[in-house]
Amino acid sequence: MPDITPDSVLTVSGRVAIRPEPFGALLYHFGTRRLSFLKSPVLVDILDRLDGTRSVDDALSAAGVDDASRPSILRALSTLRASQMLEEAA
Repeated sequence: MPDITPDSVLTVSGRVAIRPEPFGALLYHFGTRRLSFLKSPVLVDILDRLDGTRSVDDALSAAGVDDASRPSILRALSTLRASQMLEEAA
């Protein structure tokens, strides 16, 4: 699976439920039964923007992510994709 680039177009898997929490959110994948804790409200905002129609770069810009924070956000998105929480848009 190639790395996520700013041009990647992603969406939250249809088998994933997101439950907002004061610390960020809980993600539950009904297929793998995996639970993920997102401790960053900014990352939750980005996931809301990844609707399969815009690039990762567009979502990061819309969420106000600065250049210094982008590498860590891209790593987090890569981890979520590896755990099947995110998928490439069709």
